[in-house]
Amino acid sequence: MGTGTLNKLARKDFPVTGMSCASCAISVESMLKAETGVTDAGVNFANQTAWAIYDDHVTDTEKLRKAVQSIGYDLIVDAADPAAAQDAIRERSYRQVKLRTIWSVVLSVPVFVMGMFFMDLTYTPWVSMLLTAPVLFWFGRDFFIGAWKQANHGKANMDTLVALSTSIAFAFSVFNTVYPEFWHSKGMHAHVYYEAASVIIAFILLGKLLEEKAKTNTSSAIKKLMGLQPKTVRVLVNGAEREVLVAELAINDIIIVRPGEKIPVDGRVTDGISFVDESMITGEPVAVAKVMGSQVFAGTVNQKGSFSFQALKVGSETFLANIIRMVQEAQGSKAPVQKLVDKIAGIFVPVVIGIALLTFLTWMLVGGEYAFTHALLTAVTVLVIACPCALGLATPTAIMVGVGKGAEQQILIKDAESLEQGYRVNAVVLDKTGTITEGRPVVRELSWLHGIAGNSISKQILYSMEVKSEHPLAEAVVDRLRAENVVSLQIQDFTSLTALGVKATYNGLTYFVGNEKLMSEYGISLGSDIQKKQRDLQNAGMTIVFFASEQQLLALIGFADQVKRSSSDAIRQLERMGIEVHMLTGDHQRTAAAVAKEVGLVNFKAGALPADKAAFVRSLQLSGKVVAMVGDGINDTQALAQADVSIAMGKGSDIAMDVAKITLISSDLRAVPKALILSRKTVKTIRQNLFWAFIYNVIGIPLAAGALYAFNGFLLDPMIAGAAMALSSVSVVTNSLRLRSARIDS
Repeated sequence: MGTGTLNKLARKDFPVTGMSCASCAISVESMLKAETGVTDAGVNFANQTAWAIYDDHVTDTEKLRKAVQSIGYDLIVDAADPAAAQDAIRERSYRQVKLRTIWSVVLSVPVFVMGMFFMDLTYTPWVSMLLTAPVLFWFGRDFFIGAWKQANHGKANMDTLVALSTSIAFAFSVFNTVYPEFWHSKGMHAHVYYEAASVIIAFILLGKLLEEKAKTNTSSAIKKLMGLQPKTVRVLVNGAEREVLVAELAINDIIIVRPGEKIPVDGRVTDGISFVDESMITGEPVAVAKVMGSQVFAGTVNQKGSFSFQALKVGSETFLANIIRMVQEAQGSKAPVQKLVDKIAGIFVPVVIGIALLTFLTWMLVGGEYAFTHALLTAVTVLVIACPCALGLATPTAIMVGVGKGAEQQILIKDAESLEQGYRVNAVVLDKTGTITEGRPVVRELSWLHGIAGNSISKQILYSMEVKSEHPLAEAVVDRLRAENVVSLQIQDFTSLTALGVKATYNGLTYFVGNEKLMSEYGISLGSDIQKKQRDLQNAGMTIVFFASEQQLLALIGFADQVKRSSSDAIRQLERMGIEVHMLTGDHQRTAAAVAKEVGLVNFKAGALPADKAAFVRSLQLSGKVVAMVGDGINDTQALAQADVSIAMGKGSDIAMDVAKITLISSDLRAVPKALILSRKTVKTIRQNLFWAFIYNVIGIPLAAGALYAFNGFLLDPMIAGAAMALSSVSVVTNSLRLRSARIDS
């Protein structure tokens, strides 16, 4: 790694193609760091991008590209739109793998049928050879290319084992097809193993196809976050409206926002009033009133009013841009985890090759008259019995059944790593709004005063005013009174009073719906009893609104976000599992404390913005916790990306569901402990599968090498070795299927 000149450093990001696992990211990173002039480099596997910091020794980034290409990957260095170029390559790769998989399966089926049921027919070996050759050397060529490139750098992986075992099985079978007399003259049958070679390639290509399909969707969350910003906006230029691209906006531009539009950049309101949905920042369901001087943020959504504002932060400086950047960094900041099977293969492959070579040499030295025959047979038998089929099936079959089991319980698992990680979780962080609660305000308290509870006229006036109101809480009142079959009246002089409430006239009398400040301005006394009740309800986490006529107070209305019935049960279940449970919310301390008390939670934090939530998750991780984050909103995406296991509520935002690797379709928190129990059972099954995959090798490889020959003259026939290999695969699949009947209720 070059040291470079500190005052002449440059940094550049590059999309990477061809990466399929975390070990790929490590390889790309190591190659970049090894280049002269590169002072530091990193790879974000989640976003399929790499970055490099380099000095003036690197005059052409094409040199970095060639270094990465040498191990089978590629950098996009000169495209006008690198992200679009990467998407195009990814889509093309998916189509190619799909085509190869289909043809491999089509050609492998007859090879398998002939090899299993018609092996004694004269032309079976020849037909099988012709059908297997394109499967291996055309549709499965990437395994051989990958193995060769890994070997050039002194490495071995599953590509190595696949290429070695299938090519030797194929070469041995071709020899036996073309020259069966060699074995017949020695009184032995010339076995062929075409079906083993072709079926292995077909199965592993099917796994690659699923990987490519998943990779086409990896950046959808970031794209949707970027989609929160409109492409064009209207700005005031010399008193006239003009439409410009968001990218052209400058600080201090005056921007006009109409009802229902997204706010393009951060700024301050200069004219007009409205309510803005800022749930992407706070997660809270109630829209925020905006008047002159109020701050607005990119990505938030204007409600019914119109206003203009002065741009204060544009481009990469906006709040939304920071969220996007932090989500990207959080996704890529996790330490790259080598897949278990790749780790095992890194040791297993050279060991198997070593055993096969040692077996061959030993037999050549001590084999006597039939030394070469025995040496060749035993070496091939070792490689056949060590075929990676069971090893390759150990994890994906358990994952497949586990994912299916989750789907039955309305738990959608999009990422195998999350299912594998879940068993280690010992801390769960829950968002409040939409996760523990329903996510929308409802009328929890409607107290009619002065004996007018049965006065239908008062209810009708309140209903009529709230139907016309644009305030976010008005809808909750309308829902409550509509359920009581209240009908509207013809009210007059309806007026919205900014930051206070609304007023209207009926039969010459003025009525008000609004906050305590509105009551005070119009001289409506609350009285000590009402004020005490107001404080009690506020301490219980409610927002209070009053309904009054110009003569007296008529009703007190308390709004709160309803806690889901299942939340307390879910939290108790998690605690019984030995998991620490925390609640985070952007809401104020009083409301957070009320909800925490209702569900029996001790650990909670209020006033948490998106970055605060991610920082809290990170602090738990630094203290040694394995963290699952459960959320439903855009404001949770940074924390979801940061967490070891990310879980989204099915009724939440699309972006949260895209970032999260597990989605609870029912939005029922009781599915969280179920998901973690399912993870524990799945990981247990994977470990059992790996045991079965290896126990055959532990027993079979010594037998294949001829360990018993000196004692009883026994040599394992390659055909029996193939059967043992198949039996190990059957054992793995059967064990995985047991997961279907497993109980995941705590």
